[in-house]
Amino acid sequence: MTVPSHQRLLIVDYGSQVTQLIARRLREAAIYCEIHPFTAVTEDFLAEFRPQAIILSGGPASVTDPDSPRAPEALFTLGVPVLGICYGQQLMMTQLGGKVESGHHREFGRAFVTPVGHAGHPIFEGLFADGREEVWMSHGDRVTELAPGFEVFGSSPNAPFAITGDPSRNFYAVQFHPEVHHTPNGARLLRNFTRLAGFTGDWTMAAYKDEAIARIRAQVGSERVICGLSGGVDSSVAAVLIHEAIGDQLTCVFVDTGLMRLNEAEEVVGLFRDHYNIPLIHADESDRFLSALEGISDPESKRKTIGRLFIEVFEHHAREVGDATFLAQGTLYPDVIESVSVSGGPSVTIKSHHNVGGLPERMNLRLVEPLRELFKDEVRALGRELGLPEQFVGRHPFPGPGLAIRCPGEITREKLDILRKADAVYIDQIRRHDLYDRIWQAFAVLLPVRTVGVMGDSRTYDYVCALRAVTSVDGMTADYYPFTHDFLGETATRIINEVNGINRVTYDITSKPPGTIEWE
Repeated sequence: MTVPSHQRLLIVDYGSQVTQLIARRLREAAIYCEIHPFTAVTEDFLAEFRPQAIILSGGPASVTDPDSPRAPEALFTLGVPVLGICYGQQLMMTQLGGKVESGHHREFGRAFVTPVGHAGHPIFEGLFADGREEVWMSHGDRVTELAPGFEVFGSSPNAPFAITGDPSRNFYAVQFHPEVHHTPNGARLLRNFTRLAGFTGDWTMAAYKDEAIARIRAQVGSERVICGLSGGVDSSVAAVLIHEAIGDQLTCVFVDTGLMRLNEAEEVVGLFRDHYNIPLIHADESDRFLSALEGISDPESKRKTIGRLFIEVFEHHAREVGDATFLAQGTLYPDVIESVSVSGGPSVTIKSHHNVGGLPERMNLRLVEPLRELFKDEVRALGRELGLPEQFVGRHPFPGPGLAIRCPGEITREKLDILRKADAVYIDQIRRHDLYDRIWQAFAVLLPVRTVGVMGDSRTYDYVCALRAVTSVDGMTADYYPFTHDFLGETATRIINEVNGINRVTYDITSKPPGTIEWE
């Protein structure tokens, strides 16, 4: 375990899909924190980690189930502040002598909490200016009896113990989720808790860079590393960071899968070679990937096939460069969250990412993933800290499986060519209207649907193109970008006129959740 020199907070993960957002809110306040699954948080772990405060996350389990997750008793005797969120609150009440029951009115969505006394308590600083706080609830069980020492700090119509506290021990617990965007002042509540714990906000991206370099050197030693370079911000930042750590022990491999955007292979290789003196192999493996994907339409099968092929290619080049034993990837937190639970925790898999859940169970290379616990905006901040040009740092995300997951259904070369051209027109439109930097990610999707159209007085029967553009901070939640109808009309006209094979264009206005950013 890395023991940083700065203050540190432990987040115990009980399986909530939004546990990582707790870390996001804390990092925004320059507070160093680590998420660890409840299965790993033992008495020995706590003694080694030495947290200055602890947050217990939400989760899908019910504390009324005798087999539900628990916290080690030592966690409550460390003498450090503890905050329980949703399941974390119910866990605290159960283990500390209170009572939680099922069968009461379930609560999912917006609610309003009003304070119950304690108006001047530091936990409320900056809150309840209008006499109540909007919060986001998501629970079936609820606390019906407080543990000894706890008092009610706030209540809502369906959660009489919405905020509870034991100030003598600096234990606090909330039934709602302060970490999500739908609790507008939730980040303030979390910061208030950390101030009670004595945090001053001493974590910076410069500190993270130095620690990451030290971890890479300790992990790799004198071995050689190959890095899968896609040209996106994630793999570019990972490559430059690792090169700063181990120098010429690193070789980058750009794999042309045949699933890249128009002219992307040439642009990425040229861009990287022009800026960095890092050995770079350009591996054209398009025939291998497209042949293997022939006839596959299931998105999970696509991702796993692509993950397996990437590893085969990397293992070949690892031998070629002198028996490299490590594979470096630009894996990010959202990839990990959606593929597997954080650090092996109990959250539900949303989809496999080719570089996480899509990896084969057995491979000959050990992974180096220095960005694994960062969000996209943090990666961009790290890239700037490393001095990467803005043309790297500001690029929209592009998924490792490439156009394979933007072409639902079976992939063919013909469909990929149509999609490349449509995507190029779309991105050109966004740049022409000076919208690129306002949008988190934008891309075209070629649907496995043909529709009847009329072009030049003739009947057509061509594909439907869907356009997607979202705004986001960390990729975990997203809203569609509100293009004007004029922009959408102009873009649709250009795509239909300039791209043979498409006769209908739609715009996806789904947020995340319930959708994901990519279609597969």
